[in-house]
This record gives sequence, structure tokens and C-alpha cells, in this order.
Amino acid sequence: QVQLVESGGGLVQAGDSLRLSCAASGRTFSNVNMGWFRQAPEKEREFVAFINTNGGTTFYADSVKGRFTISRDNAKNTVYLQMNSLRPEDTADYYCAAGGYYIRTYYPTYWGQGTQVTVSS
Repeated sequence: QVQLVESGGGLVQAGDSLRLSCAASGRTFSNVNMGWFRQAPEKEREFVAFINTNGGTTFYADSVKGRFTISRDNAKNTVYLQMNSLRPEDTADYYCAAGGYYIRTYYPTYWGQGTQVTVSS
């Protein structure tokens, strides 16, 4: 089992930056793939970013490529999502995910409870 707790969400203006954090516990963090998803109101949950166990491989959704950066600190059991140049369409609940594998998209095993990000225009 892996427990995930997200933090860092909030209300920002378009063009601002925000950094989400996800603290993991329950398994050896450095052995676990990690990622982020988001779900906007009345839309399906969508993949945002993935990072492998040692941080050497990352993947991003086209909609965030060049603006968002996923990283991890295995010493702190934490994964981050740095979000720059935020747009109103980035407004969503953001979910941390862990475990699983990546084949064309990310298929995680564990989910966090989510943190809300609202971007005003």
C-alpha cells in the first residue's frame, strides 16, 4: 500500500505559477513510479505527467508540455509538479498517483485525495 497526500493547490491568476507536492508513505518510495492527473468540472480525469523511479524518465500531456515540470526527491518521499504560465483551462482537481506503469499513458495503482487548483482570467 502507498498513501499519498497532496498539497499546494490554490487560487491564482492566469500567468502565475504554482507548485504542487505529494508526500508518499507506505512503501519504498524510490521503487515507485509517480505521476499527476487532473479532473476539471464535468470532465473525465486526464493524465498530466509521469516520472519513473529514479527521475530519469518523464512524460507529459501535450496540453502542459513546456509549462509543467514533474520532479521527485526520493530522500523526502515527495513528488512535485511545478506549474508555470497557468491558464484558466488548467483549473481542475489535481491528483497524485503512484505505482503501476507507463505505456502510451500512465496506469497507476494508488491515488491521492486531490488538491484543487483554480486559475482566474
